[in-house]
Amino acid sequence: METDAAPARSIAAPLRAAWTAGRHVLSRAARLALDIALPTLCVSCREPVDGEGVCAACWARLSFIERPYCPRLGIPFVYDPGPDMLSMEAIASPPAYQRARAAVRYDDVARTLVHALKYQDRTDLAPAMGRWMARAGGGLLTGADMLVPVPLHWRRAWRRRYNQSGALARVIERQSGVKVRGDVLRRVRATEQQIGLSRAQRATNVQGAFQVSPDRQAEVQGRRVVLIDDVLTSGATLDACARALLRAKAAQVDVLVFARVVEVR
Repeated sequence: METDAAPARSIAAPLRAAWTAGRHVLSRAARLALDIALPTLCVSCREPVDGEGVCAACWARLSFIERPYCPRLGIPFVYDPGPDMLSMEAIASPPAYQRARAAVRYDDVARTLVHALKYQDRTDLAPAMGRWMARAGGGLLTGADMLVPVPLHWRRAWRRRYNQSGALARVIERQSGVKVRGDVLRRVRATEQQIGLSRAQRATNVQGAFQVSPDRQAEVQGRRVVLIDDVLTSGATLDACARALLRAKAAQVDVLVFARVVEVR
């Protein structure tokens, strides 16, 4: 019986390899045919585009955040006030996290990108968005120990099927080499949507909503953590996440987002 089984096993392995290779070729061919039949459209203006979802005209309309900006919150300055000058927001109401950086301002094109990634299953946008974030957050990523995406409550994750913050974090992991730890932070309480709430209501809404998993606290202690999210509006959600990580004795928590709301003065 053993002599019969050995040839069978030796034949089965090449057959499995051939099947896997053939399936991969067919999958690539199907994707190519679909791309030819349905060309990629710009997520913002819906014009045909080569690449990752944004045409050259809409890319030019993205407001990338460059220096000078507040070294604490990453809010862009209209003029250069000099080194280490903090914004009024950082002085008046400093958050629990140490530093925040964003790739772009939350304007019309950025809003369309975020909504498409979050609500329309456009995970193909994550690679470009994540690369822009990695560039903007280079100073935060140097020396960081882990990337922690802002978690969804399990019911919302079940409905949405994926976490957009996790998708962005995985791209940044590939760019920076800093490992994603999606199992560290949990959303232990379902919260209302933050849209339409005042700053005070947003803070109350997420208070106590996040917790470091009890079996992961030792891994957080003494570590430099970079929180990953898609948008920074009031900062209430990220502040609540940072407080949970700091309660677990994280050494430092920074924040890296794709877009941030910048108030026009």
